[in-house]
Amino acid sequence: MHIITGGAGFIGSNLARKLIDSRGHDVLIVDDLTDGHKFSNIADLNICDYVDKDEFIPYLESNRALSKSIQSVLHLGACTTTTEWNGRFMMENNFTYSKKLLNSCLMKNIPFIYASSAAVYGQSKNFEETPENEAPLNVYGYSKLLFDQYVRKLELSYKQQVVGLRYFNVYGPGEKHKGSMASVVFHFNKQIKESGEVKVFESSHGFDDGCQLRDFVFSDDVCDVTLWFLENPGISGIFNVGTGKPSTFNDVANTVIDWHGSGKISYIPFPENLRDVYQYCTKAHLEKLRHVGCDIQFRNISLGIKEYLDFISA
Repeated sequence: MHIITGGAGFIGSNLARKLIDSRGHDVLIVDDLTDGHKFSNIADLNICDYVDKDEFIPYLESNRALSKSIQSVLHLGACTTTTEWNGRFMMENNFTYSKKLLNSCLMKNIPFIYASSAAVYGQSKNFEETPENEAPLNVYGYSKLLFDQYVRKLELSYKQQVVGLRYFNVYGPGEKHKGSMASVVFHFNKQIKESGEVKVFESSHGFDDGCQLRDFVFSDDVCDVTLWFLENPGISGIFNVGTGKPSTFNDVANTVIDWHGSGKISYIPFPENLRDVYQYCTKAHLEKLRHVGCDIQFRNISLGIKEYLDFISA
């Protein structure tokens, strides 16, 4: 049995679907359904059990029989709102909870794969997974970096696997509940349907209108990387998960417009509150991922967006 925290969320539900529908595994989902809208991501999945996030760690620690049947813990649960500035709340959810869960897994030699984030790099121009490139711009990025640093200090035995995956800008099915934190692909598609017009940020920090760059990666590819590590239990470490080929927001907007067959771009002022805490360019450095043998190929933005929009319009 595999356990997925955040399993009713965006990436977690996609990963659960692959494990259940494609591979026939049992999956226990851990989440916080205070926002009940997320239920729709897992409503059609034949999960073996559901446990509330606040009850899970005591449940895991007290249930020895359960521990023996666990094949992995895939820890995707977190506060992912990058504009959240309640540091105490962020650290409790993203750092303290993660430490407790990791230590419980280490005691039982349960493989532990968790979601880190490209937010740890801030405005760095180098996205190699090394400390000198890490300078987060918000408390979300800091909470992710602090846990990565905690993991780096571990001395693992050959029986233990701990993998951190630094997701870049993920888009795909199942993100509707994220609201403002959903991908720009989701928002551009919504804007085209509502008004026929995509709103893109004007120039800022040396980038022309709509030319800010992000490494957009399709959710299906992110899940495949996670499954690759599950199938290679001897490999631990912290790895980037992105295409390595960034696209401009104009590229994304035009791809969405082309899919619809009509629409236009309008440029809006760059928000003042984001100017100093915004990543204007991200590009995954993939050498470390490739060096350990992970050969998962990432869809380019044109193919990924087409698959995504085809899926949600079906």
